Amino acid sequence: MAELVTGHAGKAHATAEQAAGLNAGILGLDDYVLNVHNKFEITVVSANKVTIGTGELVMQGRHVSQGTPEDLIVTNGSQGQKRNDLIVCRYAKGSQSVESAKLVVVRGTPTTGTPTDPALNTTSPLDGGTTYDMPLYRIPLDGITIGTPVALFNVLRPMSDVWDSLTPVTGQVKMPYSDRYITLVRVGRIVTACAYITLTSNFTQVSNVSVNETIPEGFRPSGDSRAVMRGTDNSGAASFYLYGTPEGKMVLHGTGYTGRFVGISGCWITA
Repeated sequence: MAELVTGHAGKAHATAEQAAGLNAGILGLDDYVLNVHNKFEITVVSANKVTIGTGELVMQGRHVSQGTPEDLIVTNGSQGQKRNDLIVCRYAKGSQSVESAKLVVVRGTPTTGTPTDPALNTTSPLDGGTTYDMPLYRIPLDGITIGTPVALFNVLRPMSDVWDSLTPVTGQVKMPYSDRYITLVRVGRIVTACAYITLTSNFTQVSNVSVNETIPEGFRPSGDSRAVMRGTDNSGAASFYLYGTPEGKMVLHGTGYTGRFVGISGCWITA
């Protein structure tokens, strides 16, 4: 039977289960730390104590808030052995369906070899699970020494960031051997380049020659890719490539002739 949740019914009727279902439907069926407060920042205090900072998280639609930092005790390690512990946020449903959440250190198994993470509770409360663990950090121990904690969570970016990532940003770069410009459009991290221009000088079979023009900041390719722009005319007599580096420098490869109309296109990923 359908029920109006966000409406006055003359009695208490909105449930935590309904709120969790709404959160999960909007935010996704996953676990996230929200981009506010200290985002559960961890500080190693001693060989057996860490402090977890403030933060907000959503696990399987359940919203958990930590308003003040919390100290957690890590069981001492053993000489000559290694161990992986996990810090988790544990959801639990107890008697009379009372629900709770708390931060817990789940101890791993000591070994002289390569340690593995301990098993966690993974049945979602959305599927009827009464205990569920959202991993926050892996705490590696080598002997009695705590190593560098490893974050295991994703930070959910706010909707304002999504809006910014979908808003087109335009720019331009001057075409070598021409008085015209190539139009650049960035949406998120994707840049497209397009133009239909006239060449004002000849270049014949140049091979990866550096040019003075540069790609402006904000449109330059990431460190593991290159900006590639291809130009050609209808006859194919003019055909060339422009390559751009993460520093914005460009090199030219190919052939072009004065007075030729060329179409230019390209696409790459920014940093």
